[in-house]
Amino acid sequence: MKLTIAVVGAGGKMGMRVSNNLMRSEHTVFYAENSPAGQQRTVDAGRVVTATDEAVKDADVVILSVPDIALGPVSAAVVPQLRPGAIVLTLDPAAAYANLLFQREDVEYAVAHPCHPSVFLQRKTKAELEDTFGGIAAPQDVVAALESGSTEVQQTAETVIKLMYAPVLDVHWVTVKQLAYLEPTLVEVVACMIGSLLNEALRETVDTVGVPEPAARAMLMGHVQVALANGLRGDNPFSDACLIAMDYGRDKIIKDDWKSIFNDAELDSVLKKMLHLDHIDR
Repeated sequence: MKLTIAVVGAGGKMGMRVSNNLMRSEHTVFYAENSPAGQQRTVDAGRVVTATDEAVKDADVVILSVPDIALGPVSAAVVPQLRPGAIVLTLDPAAAYANLLFQREDVEYAVAHPCHPSVFLQRKTKAELEDTFGGIAAPQDVVAALESGSTEVQQTAETVIKLMYAPVLDVHWVTVKQLAYLEPTLVEVVACMIGSLLNEALRETVDTVGVPEPAARAMLMGHVQVALANGLRGDNPFSDACLIAMDYGRDKIIKDDWKSIFNDAELDSVLKKMLHLDHIDR
């Protein structure tokens, strides 16, 4: 079935990424963007900017590609204009989980977030190797949530999701709350924080200890792969000495109650900070 798709925020970072892929599809796609800079980026990419009200009025799927903190007011302006049965697709779960989206009983709501290409992906081309973010050449999975649970709506949403994040290996369907625990808790609160911590440790090794940067970087990059392969896949057991060092590191760096981040109250706490909210109504 040929769909009509509207991208609201088409000139932003993610708006440009998903629009680049949707532009190559056989579906009818409208690109809406309010900021002059975003409009120029859209035009420079060979796309026509359409006024938001015109772009969304007959759309089967409306992609709200705007920052989380803007989804409340943007959805309030856009959703009342949609036809009954239209699907509102957001790219992050925070606003949906916090009930910031304007609600209509005759409109469907879905969220889809890219997993990005796996660190263990067997890349076959230079383009795949250079595509660390995904959506260009390297295959990635996507995790999505659909509030109504309708099979028909899920199929339509998945069609668009696979196009906008292409190439896609698989779409994993979860609840909105589960997706919120994946992003931000698992991948931002934990994984991205650890990535930043690794860079800080590298700088200390180079700037404070005085190890030449090429040597320190080479040692870290290789051992990060080994640590992930052993820790996440069990490829090889850590040595006894390494296990002792790991315990020492855990005692020095990790708080005893760190797993509390997987409590609902802590999820609400981090989302309030991210969305600049006083409270979350659920």
